[in-house]
Amino acid sequence: MTTYNVALNFEDGVTRVIQCDDDEKVTDAAFRQKINLPMDCRDGVCGTCKCFVEKGEYELEFYMDESMSDEEAEQGFALTCQMTPESDCVVRVPVPSNACKTAPEAVEGEVLGVDTLSETSFGLRVKLAKPVSFLPGQYVNVTVPGTGKHRSYSFSSAPGADEATFLIRNLPGGVMSSYLGEQAKAGDSVTLTGPMGAFYLRPMERAQLWLAGGTGLAPFLSMLEQAAEQGTDHPIVLYYAVTRAADLVELDRVQDLAAKIGNVTVITILAAEEEAHERKGFVTDHVTAGDLNGGDCDVYLCGPPPMVDAVRGHFSKLGVEPANFYFEKFNPTEAEAEAA
Repeated sequence: MTTYNVALNFEDGVTRVIQCDDDEKVTDAAFRQKINLPMDCRDGVCGTCKCFVEKGEYELEFYMDESMSDEEAEQGFALTCQMTPESDCVVRVPVPSNACKTAPEAVEGEVLGVDTLSETSFGLRVKLAKPVSFLPGQYVNVTVPGTGKHRSYSFSSAPGADEATFLIRNLPGGVMSSYLGEQAKAGDSVTLTGPMGAFYLRPMERAQLWLAGGTGLAPFLSMLEQAAEQGTDHPIVLYYAVTRAADLVELDRVQDLAAKIGNVTVITILAAEEEAHERKGFVTDHVTAGDLNGGDCDVYLCGPPPMVDAVRGHFSKLGVEPANFYFEKFNPTEAEAEAA
């Protein structure tokens, strides 16, 4: 018997990964793991359990026309009461997690170390009590020891690794920044709650354009890890934009992963006028219509809100819209959770 991982993405951003045997329906596997997916029957008749399968192979045993049309089935919709996985799958569930009597999972961790990568960023390494299943690009809430508070960060590590890593912006006076810079020590206990977020890598079916602003590089490191493991036939162009050369952290790791994948172009940009660099300014000064491959590309962007808004406007000026545009805005202030 083969067992597959099925990631259930709920509309409130919570993701839960369940294990489903190759002869087991997804609703049955979810129920066995205390997640009640919407269901009014088990016979493919009512359509209540209809979800969208974003990734993976599966078999549908039966469905009535009243519950799901053939056109919907061809588009990737499935009745989970009739769905048997034939590979790992990602399933988008059109209800919030609490409607299915589940919530983000809390996993205990132990601080292994803190690396000062630059004046503006830290690297946090955490040993996990058990691996966390997440989709590359997603984030977790990380408790700040001794404060009763938490901050949100994207994984920069590969999904399922025993050690979780995070790329964190150094905000003077920030709760997490103060802990990392002044108090952190190996062995400190932290709790990771998640995974969460709709910003994650979908199946790569066309050219990829990835745009990272500062520590917004974090989710792309996780995405590169998966691409290096699974491979891809589609080109990836990664723009990495920061203020100064010293802020280009983790660049060796990016280039090593790019070499393993084989079809990745890494482009760095500096904003500070006094810096000497081949490319100066902002992402919008350098992204061209050619990068968008005539619209046949998926764009992923992680950066501050002004960057997201500027890129949207830039696409309009270029007159090219990508097939898909996924973005994660983070607002690095103490009033907001520190994302990425």
